[in-house]
Amino acid sequence: MAPGKLRKPQQKDKTLKRKRGQEELSSLVSRVEQLDIKESFKTFSDLPLSEPTASGLTASHYKTLTDIQSRAITHALKGRDILGAAKTGSGKTLAFLVPVLENLYRKKWTDYDGLGALILSPTRELAIQIFEVLRKVGRFHAFSAGLVIGGKSLREEQERLGRMNILVCTPGRMLQHLDQTALFDTFNLQMLVMDEADRILDMGFQRTVDAIIEHIPKERQTMLFSATQTRKVSDLARLSLQDPEYVAVHEAASSATPSTLQQHYVITPLPQKLDVLWSFIRSNLKTKTIVFMSAGKQVRFVYEAFRHLQPGVPLMHLHGRQKQGGRMDIMTKFAQAQEAVLFATDIAARGLDFPAVDWVIQLDCPEDSDTYIHRVGRTARYERDGRAVIFLEPSEEAGMLKRLEQKKVKVERINVKANKQQSIKDQLQNMCFKDPELKYLGQKAFIAYVKSIHLQKDKEVFKLKELPLDEFAGSMGLPGAPRIKFIKGDDTKDRKNAPRGLNHLSSDESSEDESGEKKQKKKDEQQVRTKYDRMFERRNQDVLAGHYSRLINDDGTVVGEKSATTDADEDDDFLSVKRRFEAGDKDLDVGSDEEEEEGGGEGKDVKVVNVDGRDDNPLVIDSKRREKLLQSKKKLLKFKGKGTKLVYDDEGNAHELYEMEDEKDFQARGAAKDQMAKFLAEEAERTQQADVQDKALAKQKKREKKEKRKARERELEAEEMGVETGGELPFVGPMEDLGGYSDDDRDQDVQEEKEKRPSKKRVQFAESESEEEEEPRPKKSKKSDKKVEPEKVQTLEDLEALASGLLG
Repeated sequence: MAPGKLRKPQQKDKTLKRKRGQEELSSLVSRVEQLDIKESFKTFSDLPLSEPTASGLTASHYKTLTDIQSRAITHALKGRDILGAAKTGSGKTLAFLVPVLENLYRKKWTDYDGLGALILSPTRELAIQIFEVLRKVGRFHAFSAGLVIGGKSLREEQERLGRMNILVCTPGRMLQHLDQTALFDTFNLQMLVMDEADRILDMGFQRTVDAIIEHIPKERQTMLFSATQTRKVSDLARLSLQDPEYVAVHEAASSATPSTLQQHYVITPLPQKLDVLWSFIRSNLKTKTIVFMSAGKQVRFVYEAFRHLQPGVPLMHLHGRQKQGGRMDIMTKFAQAQEAVLFATDIAARGLDFPAVDWVIQLDCPEDSDTYIHRVGRTARYERDGRAVIFLEPSEEAGMLKRLEQKKVKVERINVKANKQQSIKDQLQNMCFKDPELKYLGQKAFIAYVKSIHLQKDKEVFKLKELPLDEFAGSMGLPGAPRIKFIKGDDTKDRKNAPRGLNHLSSDESSEDESGEKKQKKKDEQQVRTKYDRMFERRNQDVLAGHYSRLINDDGTVVGEKSATTDADEDDDFLSVKRRFEAGDKDLDVGSDEEEEEGGGEGKDVKVVNVDGRDDNPLVIDSKRREKLLQSKKKLLKFKGKGTKLVYDDEGNAHELYEMEDEKDFQARGAAKDQMAKFLAEEAERTQQADVQDKALAKQKKREKKEKRKARERELEAEEMGVETGGELPFVGPMEDLGGYSDDDRDQDVQEEKEKRPSKKRVQFAESESEEEEEPRPKKSKKSDKKVEPEKVQTLEDLEALASGLLG
């Protein structure tokens, strides 16, 4: 009785709790339905939110609503599609996380319902930041949430993915799971959110996003948020948005950037950028600064160079080539630091919330005005003060200022104080000379910068031919600008066809008109030259560090290695194997006497080599120079035949590369129905021929099988006949003394002979695999068996009779 009395109050409490939860849920649904969209709310407590969400916001110290939050959350709670646009640092993350939690809560979402909300982010760092905010705000909810980004183990994510209700992810890894993870389903998806939507929908992620959209249901709620929102009809059609609500809280503002942000620009020639940046860092040691550059290799070089120079402030660098763990550590250190400088690419330009950033320096011009807005948005967040400076090359000034003006971005020009500017050119030259690895990094950084300028679409801003690249290479400490093929541009063909004599005039061939230029050169040579000038006139001093020693000369030898013509006794060539074309007797066709006279002259053996068995283009060896050519793979290529490219189908069979036929060529060959009929007729004829061949092959196999079976039968019969003629009993002569050989011993010998003989029935069963009928084999009857068995010997007459019977 006692246990029963205890159970009743517990059951009553559960039922009361369930009823109370249902009543709260129904009242919450009714409050959301009665919500007035036009009304403006100032705090989260004014909104119809569930108890877990309200508790999570209070515990995370979120009380007042920003403009984008008050307008977007009310529409999102009603289940409408949203295009949200607001300035950087205006709280867009909570504007979509709160509706995600609330909508799933009102639908009583559980683990068994599968994935309910998908949040896409363009970078891993932003995805991690969104997930951390989601964990704080949704800590009192029962939903399961996951973070899916690159750089982590795919198998671990696959094991947990099927149980997730909310996923924060990057597009590439999400598509990988949709294609490869079997237990991952999105058929029940309710909400799709894209943070920094304009970046996700641009050409970089276009194919990936289109593939993700194909996997998820069309009937869903979609929300797009960004500081520079897209309103293209094509983008909205791709996402299947249904009558979206465009929420742009700062569209009527005088500037697209926060009002507390001070924006300036400095006209800085390209060779002076590193000097100005160093001078700025040395003048602002007690500040927190982010420096944006175009390429990751630039970030690496500037970080390593400035680290050796020791400016007196902690230096960090962030770019896409780092491992995920290292990127996370750098972000955490910079967020916690009070004074630091972070060199970064545009992966840190969007959405990342670093607290108390004082300065944003744009060392390289951004690709467009949207990128500028996102870069400067790392400072002056949540109505705090911030300052931003962009370094513009003189050729970039007019175009970039025009683009910023179109986006309502106002920047003021400032000048650098000459007395505070320091030059680090000599220090960089000294470091590059002493450290080949740093010199190699500088060369790669130079090439990466020039390529980034060359690939920019806006040619009004980025004018590659007007940049002083040689001086820029010198300012980085390099002895000369690395050669880049695409710089020549339209002049390539003219330079190639120009005579060499015009480019390289010797002193003897120079005309009298150039005497004035010679004098000027002599005057220049008499000027004072420093040790750095003489030092950097030397070329190729371990330029490419480690892998420079693996470069190959034109004749096939390794750089710095002695050629094959040197003496064989030298230690360097001892047991060194080199790939070369051996002109053996089997590959050579020795020419006639006339050919020898024409080709090599007196005392020379003329040989004709057919490379790869080609008779149409033989190689005539009539000199040492030609013989040396056999050692060079590169020069032998023109005597070899051109290979054919092979591709592999799904079954792993190789075939030649083919291309899809053009539609016009297809129509020129006739109507589609006629071509189809012709193709079917050809295929039918081909299958008939194949069928005839298959039948002939099957008959041949059948015949061979039958012959083998008959041969085995003949061998078995021959063996049996041999046993019968040999007799089953030992031979005993008529007058021979039997000795101790009794009847029992004879019976035992007969039994052993029978066991040694193979069983006819078992052999017949094992070999009878043919479908044809077999001839019945004669079986020995019991009578014949009785005849073979010997009668009991009692007298000498019986023994004689037995012996005569055995002898026939």
